[in-house]
Amino acid sequence: MTTSTAAVGRILAVGSLKPSLAQTLSTTYDALVLPKEGPERDRFLTEYGGEIGVVVTSGRAGVAAELMTALPRLGAVVNFGVGYDTTDVALALERGIVVSNTPDVLTDCVADTALGLTLDVLRGLSAADRYVRAGRWPGEGPVPLARRVSGARIGVLGLGRIGRAIATRFAAMGCPISYHSRREVPGVDYAYAASPAELAASVDVLVVATSGGAATSGLVSREVLEALGPQGYLVNIARGSVVDEAALVDLLTNGGLAGAGLDVFAAEPHVPEPLLALDNVVLTPHLASGTVQTRDEMERLTLDNLTAYLAHGKLVTPVPEMG
Repeated sequence: MTTSTAAVGRILAVGSLKPSLAQTLSTTYDALVLPKEGPERDRFLTEYGGEIGVVVTSGRAGVAAELMTALPRLGAVVNFGVGYDTTDVALALERGIVVSNTPDVLTDCVADTALGLTLDVLRGLSAADRYVRAGRWPGEGPVPLARRVSGARIGVLGLGRIGRAIATRFAAMGCPISYHSRREVPGVDYAYAASPAELAASVDVLVVATSGGAATSGLVSREVLEALGPQGYLVNIARGSVVDEAALVDLLTNGGLAGAGLDVFAAEPHVPEPLLALDNVVLTPHLASGTVQTRDEMERLTLDNLTAYLAHGKLVTPVPEMG
């Protein structure tokens, strides 16, 4: 181990991490790895829980209240990813535990994915690819006409860093942009909608780009989806919890929505079975930030946060609640 952690306690890796990051944590920081659920995990926490000063985790795993409580010496949660809704930030604040994430470095790739999903579902690209591969073109002729993307009315739900990057991409395609956030964003020319339902009713495509967590759970309700309507499309690159998934499935299977592009789901990696058979739905496995370049930058920033905390007890990119 080349970096001393004596002052802050041992480092614990929680959940599946990028292999090179896991390797660095092991070789450079002598990090422990939390076992999965069960007796082995209980024995581990009994033996080592009092020694852990830093957890390095991801947005998919996080540090829930139960785990945080089992780590009485914990001082920092260093998160690989922009999302941190799986970590109990309220309890962390109460206990004086600092939490970081990796903002900005994945903004462009996530915004690219939102654009790609929109192009795919409106133009039916994945469905057309399946049509060709199945050998249907020679016998059945052209596929049905699709929906033009350029000029479509785009609604962005959540105009943070990623939401703005999404809006910029669509604006370049001549698309009128409107948005809803908790409050109006100063300095932007996009039209502001007072509620998610009002936004949905005014657009052709609703792109969900909010943060996850309790504050946004079910924000895209049945009411919002019905306001989007039979000619409207939903694109979600945020969190599955933001959308009423049961209502979404119902409307997609019964003609209440024109289609959807979904990178996230309520119970990942499980996807609702009815969606698998729909050609007007594009499904991707939570890959929005999944490029070599972005994941490398996320790893670098994760390690920068860890190094900074070990050196002087502060993080490079603390989450907003820590500001």
